[in-house]
This record gives sequence, C-alpha cells and structure tokens, in this order.
Amino acid sequence: MHIGLNLVYLTPRATGGTETVARELIPELVAAAPEHRFTAFVNRDTIGTPGPWSDLIDAVEVPVHALNRVQWVRGEQQLLPPLAHRAGIDLLHSLANTSPVWGRFRRVVTIHDLIYHVVPESRVGLRSRGMRVLVPLAARRCQRIIVDAAATRADLERLVRIAPSRVDVVPLGFGRPGAGIDPMPEAALRERLGAGERPIVLSASAKLPHKNLRRLIEAVALLPAPRPLLVLPGYPTPHESQLTEHAAQLGVSGDVKMLGWVSDEELEGLYAAAAAFVFPSLYEGFGLPVLEAMARGVPVACSDRGSLAEVSGDAALNFDPESVPAISGAIRTLLQDPAAAERLRELGRARAARYTWRAAAEGTLASYERAVRSAS
Repeated sequence: MHIGLNLVYLTPRATGGTETVARELIPELVAAAPEHRFTAFVNRDTIGTPGPWSDLIDAVEVPVHALNRVQWVRGEQQLLPPLAHRAGIDLLHSLANTSPVWGRFRRVVTIHDLIYHVVPESRVGLRSRGMRVLVPLAARRCQRIIVDAAATRADLERLVRIAPSRVDVVPLGFGRPGAGIDPMPEAALRERLGAGERPIVLSASAKLPHKNLRRLIEAVALLPAPRPLLVLPGYPTPHESQLTEHAAQLGVSGDVKMLGWVSDEELEGLYAAAAAFVFPSLYEGFGLPVLEAMARGVPVACSDRGSLAEVSGDAALNFDPESVPAISGAIRTLLQDPAAAERLRELGRARAARYTWRAAAEGTLASYERAVRSAS
C-alpha cells in the first residue's frame, strides 16, 4: 500500500506537539511496515529540512507557506488531493486535526483535540473559525479517525456527533527520550537562567491561554520567598507579553523565566536540573510533556482534566487547574516532601514506559487497515 502523510501544516520549530508526533511516529511507521511505501506532503518551508519527512521517505512539495493560514487551507484542501493522485496514493493520513475532504483515496485523520470547541478563548480569529469548520468536516469525510485518548473520542461523540465505532484510540509515545543528546551542564544552565541555587520548576508548553500559565504564575507568587525559579520554554505567541506583564504586576518577574524554543541539549539540561514539572493546562488531547518529564524521572504535578488524568494515572500529583491555591500547594509538596517526590519519580518512569512510539505506529497501521476495509 502506498500511504501519503499530510504534513502541510508542519513548519519546523513553530508547530509544537504535532511536530513531535511527526518526528517520532514516521520512523516507527517505516520500521513497522516495510511492505508499505510512504510519501510525505510538505509545505515550502519544510521541504528539504532535516527530519524523517526528508531523511527516511520521499517528499512532495505542496507550494504554500503554512504559517499563512489561508495558504495552508488552500494547500491542504485544493492542491494536495491532485498531488496525491499523481503520486499514486492509496491512503492519506492527515496527522494534525484537519484533512482534505475529497480525493479518490482512503482518508484517515488524527484529531488530537477539540480545543476550539471546549476552550474557544484559546483560539481566536481566522484559525478558530477555520477549525470550527474543518475539524468536523474531516471527522465526517474520513473513513477512520484516530485520537490520542478516550477523552477525545468522548468529545467527538458529544460535540460533533461522531459514532465511537469510527474512532480508534491510539495513545502517543512518551516524546523524545533524550538518547544520544548531551544535556547542557547544570552549572552553565543555571548561569544562563540566573537561577543561582534555587529549585527549578519546569513547565514546557506553548504560550497559549488554555495552557493556564497565568494561574501557574499566580501559584508561584503565593509561595514564600525565596521562591523557586519557574522556567517556561515553548514557542512564543502574542499571549507571552500578557504573561510577562502579569508576572511584573505580581512582583515575581525575577521568579519567572520565559524561554522560546530551546535546543535539545538545553531542554535535556532543564529536565535534568528540574526539581518538579508542573503542567496546569485546562485542556489537552493527550499531554506529551507530562510523559516526557516522567520518562526522565522528574516528579510531575498536573491538571486533573480529561486526557491528562487519563494519561498520568496515579503517577502524578493531580490538581484542579482553576484553583491557584491547589496549583501552589502541589508545587510546595513536590519541593518540600522528598518522599512524595521520590515516589512520583518511580511511578512516573514506570508509567511513561507503557507509552511507546512503536505501539503508536502499530495502532496507526491497524487504523489504516480498517479504513481500507470500510465501505465508504
């Protein structure tokens, strides 16, 4: 079978978790299914860039710049189907929530979340309006739908009226394990951050409203001085300036360090140095950062909402993400209760080991087979 992978959405270092999914899943798909041929469809900014879409499989350029949302939609909906026909695609898998709604090939879409519906204030403007149209269209026109967690399957049934029988739950792997990467030395990292000897509390996520970083900053402000240093890596957005201003208003600018997209070496250094990982998101389709921290032995506290509770199980300290005192209390526990922190380290490593990219690839391939067998 000739399988196309729709990566028109992907712009390296600007796409967040869906880029991680593509980087980790594609090699496992190729390894697990040598009998299949894979072709990636990528935009002008991605063609030829380092990654499995260039290094492991053939790539076809879709002549658009995906950071321009109008071009991205045009590339996916208008230009991709004829390119896929020309390439002889039997099945097209769209990896990031939307899919072409036409084409003489089977279609599978991975819908990571329904954030545009559940937390509408997190996405505004053209992107939000587009998601409200394109995600339900993809769900209805594709033969199979893949979701990362059962919570998202329930959301699809409740909000989009999609029969659960059409949806395959395929959990993601635990992200980048850090193999072969030399972490930035802690001394150099602390000097760069101005951390001194303070504990580092890490929260890796995009600077978006639903990530709930505003309340996380308020939770740090509730802690007595000397406070830990809250480090926030993740690609910047316009919301970041509001977070910076909020920290200043609370008088904790010196306790909050905003970082953009960091190198692999720096990220591994942050995980190695972190005393705690805190993830207060209001809504996630899965929660890769939680498993990434667990896999590296960092004790985790996270939101008790939806898929985060499903993925973290009993291996994280869960809290109500709308309660600033609850978030602050969780941080205090991880920093001041060594026994609790050590217990979560051990449970976290075991929990993360259950989620592998090979298992994700096998579940994805099974979904492809169901799509081929489906009558429409």
